[in-house]
Amino acid sequence: MPRPTETLRVGGVILAAGASSRMGKNKMLLELEGESLIRRAVQRALSAGLSPVVVVIGHEPERIRVELQDLPVVFAVNSDFTGPTSGSLHRGLDALGEDVGGAVVMLGDMVRVTQETLTMLVAAARGTDAPLVVSRYGDVTAPPLLFRRALFPELLAWTGEGCGKTVVKSHSHEAMYVDRPVALLADVDTPEDFAAVQQSKA
Repeated sequence: MPRPTETLRVGGVILAAGASSRMGKNKMLLELEGESLIRRAVQRALSAGLSPVVVVIGHEPERIRVELQDLPVVFAVNSDFTGPTSGSLHRGLDALGEDVGGAVVMLGDMVRVTQETLTMLVAAARGTDAPLVVSRYGDVTAPPLLFRRALFPELLAWTGEGCGKTVVKSHSHEAMYVDRPVALLADVDTPEDFAAVQQSKA
């Protein structure tokens, strides 16, 4: 099992390939508090020191590229973006590079994920030999999640929805948990979801 290290290099994988079918438009380009959802996610990942930051695109990829053209990100394309989420996760992990010791996996539509949350995940990973660090909102565990490289083979073998749910479950007894306010657990799938987020405070 990996030993704790302050020099662990942690990359970021932002899943942003979906078709946004329930929204009716590309939700990654919706604006909240003056910036698009995907830009919010990327800026927070970069500010937390994640490197590289991989953005997995699929639906309307060129629009996402243009939106992020001034930011130092790596793009990975999931051409089967209507399939299970695992396909996007696989593309993102493949794009990280061999020198990355862990990856924070996050969803582009989890609009209340903060730089602080990401920084806490990385700090926890650097101070423990746990194979993964999980965000916990009250009784609910959800992304962002930090996986050490030792778990990448299991993630790459996994298929399904969510961010490696079965892998997280099978290693839950080894995981370290970072507790965050329940109010930060918010994603945007429908126009109603987005309206609710707009009306709430960050």
